[in-house]
Parts: sequence; structure tokens; C-alpha cells
Amino acid sequence: MVKSRRVQVLLILVVLSFLLIHFLPCSNNAHMKEKPSSPVHILILSSWRSGSSFTGQIFSQHPSVFYLMEPAWHVWVKMYQNNAKVLHMAVRDLVRSVFLCDMSVFDAYMSSQKKKSDLFQWETSRALCSPPACDSFSRSDIIMAGNCKTICGKYPFSKVEEACKTYSHVAIKEVRFFDLKVLYPLLTDPSLNLKIIHLVRDPRAVFRSRENTMADLKRDSNIVVGSQKTKGEMGPYNTMQVICKSHVEIYKAGSQAVPSFLKDRYLLVRYEDIVRDPLARAAQMYRFAELHFTPELRKWVHNITHGKGHGAQAFDIGSRDALRVSQAWRKTLPFPKIEKVQNVCKDAMDLLGYRLVQSEEEQKNMSLDLLFAQN
Repeated sequence: MVKSRRVQVLLILVVLSFLLIHFLPCSNNAHMKEKPSSPVHILILSSWRSGSSFTGQIFSQHPSVFYLMEPAWHVWVKMYQNNAKVLHMAVRDLVRSVFLCDMSVFDAYMSSQKKKSDLFQWETSRALCSPPACDSFSRSDIIMAGNCKTICGKYPFSKVEEACKTYSHVAIKEVRFFDLKVLYPLLTDPSLNLKIIHLVRDPRAVFRSRENTMADLKRDSNIVVGSQKTKGEMGPYNTMQVICKSHVEIYKAGSQAVPSFLKDRYLLVRYEDIVRDPLARAAQMYRFAELHFTPELRKWVHNITHGKGHGAQAFDIGSRDALRVSQAWRKTLPFPKIEKVQNVCKDAMDLLGYRLVQSEEEQKNMSLDLLFAQN
């Protein structure tokens, strides 16, 4: 009797061993073959020249994240005759489709002969530079955009959707939402698990950076405020006023008397806090997004924020002295311009913890601890 039971136990163990060997993943690339059961969707919500490209890279370089940078660029290019409010619905629908890895949504905005490389800033996505989107790098590699662009551009557009479906997290960086309430349908959509990171930056630094990249932002500025309001001396300040107002409204909707479906799904992050303590802030965002902060990523975040670059080019996300770059406006922006920015953005600065400077001398000498309130 005892012997019979032992035989039965041994048979059961043999069967279980067979199942484990043949049906459990046996390689570290097995996750590429199955769509995650419950993906996490992350929207980095910001405005132009606010450090959002760098913040997007914190997510893009994570091996569990499929990332796209500003996919709504295609909507605004195709429908540039409209204003931002009119385009909100089209942008929201595109973002939802991308979160669900349905890339057929781009058919309305791109040529039928499109390739992966026709996607806006595709090379900033590590996921589009590694299998199955490109075979030249490993999915665990830290991949720079320049290296990817030279060898991964010829793959078919279908690889975008194929790759997206193999990741546990889908992250999008977008600068074309000006109202959090527009996103409520996505937050209540049962097919999405959406978390919103609201990235803001000192309006004075944004203004200075926008001056350096004015030509790159002309079409977007026209859509934001209308072509007539972008002209003349007050044009740049009119744009800043709209951007600052949108940050105020988004922050209030995300943090004051929030609806139940927004609870624990909105995180405000200041760019200045990221560059002052990159590892701590990256860890905070990863926790919020349910991602593990690996040793490789810790090293990359430290190195890319402690380099010697100046970050002068639009969308440049190379290594730089991030803290120094974030404060460059204090030495290069004339005080009269600072006063005008502070005037049109006062509500945003008060609400988000940016302190006004009252004179040119104070502009040059005020310490960081006084200039930025701690959150």
C-alpha cells in the first residue's frame, strides 16, 4: 500500500516536472511572446521646454516600458488649422489607441506607405530600437537615440504595434493637453490603467528655453493662442500665459477635491526637483508607475544629469549638467523679461511653489533654497 502511494507520488512529480520544463518560460526573452495581462499606462503630461523629453527618457530606458514621445504631433501637423481645444478630442482618441497598442489610429495622419521611421521622434523610444522592433540591440540595453536612428529606421511600421504588445507598461509623453478633464474618459475607461505624471517647470526657465527654440515651436504656438496673438512683442508672453493657466487648472483638477477615479493616479513633479535630486525623484516616479529601479538605470540617471553638456538643442537628451542648465535663465534672461513672465504666470508660480524675484540683484544672488519652495 505504502509502495503504491510512493509510485503515485513519483508519477505526479514526473508529470509536474514535464509541465514545468515545457510550458514555463525558459529564456529572458519569453515576455516578448505574450501580451501582459494587465498593462500599466503612464501619461507624462507637460508643456514644451519643460524637461519632458528627459523625463520621458527615464521611462523609455526602462526595459519594461514601451514609450512614445508626443504621438499627437501627427494630429497637430495634419489639423494645424484648428485650435488646441478643438484638437483635444482627436489627441485623446489617439493617445487611448496607443495605450491599447492599436497603431491603426495613425492611418488617419500618416501615409499608407509609412515606415517605423516616419513616426515622430521614434528613435527616442528604446522599445523601437530593440527586439522585436529592431534586432541590433538588446531590450536590456541603454540605447541612445543617435545610435538607434542610424541602424533601426528601415523596419516596417507594423513593428510598432508588435513591439507595444510585448510590454507590461506603455508610457506616452505629451504636451498637447491643456485640461485634465479632457482625460476623464480615459481615467474611467475599464480597459486602461492610467496614471498621470504632471511635469512642470519654472515659467522663467521655460520662457528662456522657448526663446532659443522659437522657430521649432512656431506652429505649435499658433495652435495654442492663434497666429495673431503670437506676433509682436507680447506674442511669447501670450503663449506663456495660456501654458501657465493650463498648469494651474490641471493641478487644481488633479489635487483639489479630486473625483474618486483620480485617487492615487495623479502625481505632480517639478523639473527643478528632478535635477536637484535625480535618483530620489526617479525612484518616486517609478514607484508611482509600479516599476523597479534597477542598478543600471540608477547609474544612467546619475550620469546623464551630471555631464558637461548644455542641452541647447530642441529634444536634446544627452548628458549634461542638469542643475546648472535648469538655472541658466538667471544669468541670461534680462530682468524686464522676467518681470513680464512673472506677471502673466503669477498664479502658476504661486500655486506650484516658484518664488518671484523682485530685482536684478536678487535674480543673480537668490539661493536655490529660497528660489524654490520644497514640496
